Amino acid sequence: MRHNKTIIFAVAAILMVALLLGGCSSSAGNVGILDVNKVMSDSPKVKALQDQLNAKAKELSDQLDKDKANLSAEEFQKKQETAYNDFLKIKQDLESQVDASIKQSVEAVAKEKKLGVVLYKNSVAQGGTDITDDVIKRMQ
Repeated sequence: MRHNKTIIFAVAAILMVALLLGGCSSSAGNVGILDVNKVMSDSPKVKALQDQLNAKAKELSDQLDKDKANLSAEEFQKKQETAYNDFLKIKQDLESQVDASIKQSVEAVAKEKKLGVVLYKNSVAQGGTDITDDVIKRMQ
């Protein structure tokens, strides 16, 4: 009788462990991988924002070149600093737009693919589901 109780207890323990481990393999445990460098180089949206930034930089540079002849060295330096600060503000704004777009796209793809976690590719040695192309498509 005592032997039967031990076997029943062992079987129950094995079933409990199996149920717990089965729960660990649910979709919440799936891992997505994102190659941010590829997103930054291949995304049309990122390219468009980069073109905007480059156009603004050229505009500011052209204006400085134009004004240089008419300004003293001190005035030109102040104008240069103002232009640089304007450029940095625009750059930060565009970077925020890119970050928000990537984050929104990652969240949507992760939800769609039922991923519990999304990691950057350079942090993962092996495994995971690469969602980079899906994020790029979603960003358009």
